[in-house]
Amino acid sequence: MANPISLQMYTLREETAQDFVGTLAAVADLGYGAVELAGYGNLTAAQLRAEVDRLGLRVSGAHTPIERLENDLARVIDELQVLGAKYAICPFLAPSRRPDAEGYKVLAASFNTIGAECAKAGLTFAYHHHDFELQRFGDTTGLHIIIAETDPALVKAEIDVYWASYAGFDPAALLHEFSGRVPLVHLKDMTAAPERTFAEVGHGTLDIPGILAAADATGAEWLIVEQDRCQRPPLESIRMSREYLKSLGR
Repeated sequence: MANPISLQMYTLREETAQDFVGTLAAVADLGYGAVELAGYGNLTAAQLRAEVDRLGLRVSGAHTPIERLENDLARVIDELQVLGAKYAICPFLAPSRRPDAEGYKVLAASFNTIGAECAKAGLTFAYHHHDFELQRFGDTTGLHIIIAETDPALVKAEIDVYWASYAGFDPAALLHEFSGRVPLVHLKDMTAAPERTFAEVGHGTLDIPGILAAADATGAEWLIVEQDRCQRPPLESIRMSREYLKSLGR
């Protein structure tokens, strides 16, 4: 398929805290060809690049706090170029940065600036949402404001199918609504109500085949497995998710 599978390393944050390189090796052994980073452990970008190359992995992108994107962007870009990553991704917003609809417009202006600098360096900037960006402000949401107020050439979205569903949106419909703006899709699954917690991909209630079809149709470049919290050892969870995707030919 055109959209290969990556793993968001936040899923294995406890494992990487103990052994970053060993955890990367386990990810490769489980059949993942790429990782999306959420920090570099104690490694420099050059050291990390050497390790992923040795393991036959690629770096699809990296989650980077908005504070670094706004205040240390040149260094972030240098790191991503060393890592061979294309995507710089803002993963979260503190409540103070999103107080209301106007706050999202202010953010959008900042995202346009970040996106322009990334584009100059041959990178692409994207924003990863949770559920709070899909809370409504009248007839719109924070995520819709971000999409509407940013340059399509400079700012993309990383749609998280779990959080979209958790917020009451059909993930496949959201992918179609933002077609062409979503190169990155976070693949997660959800247990049944009332808990609606995180599940291994293909082992929950979401229509994963339908989501994959929407991702294919709307131009997704990467499918990124993530599980914020696991009910079993996280390496077992990511194995289950990878095997399910392989069963679908991914």
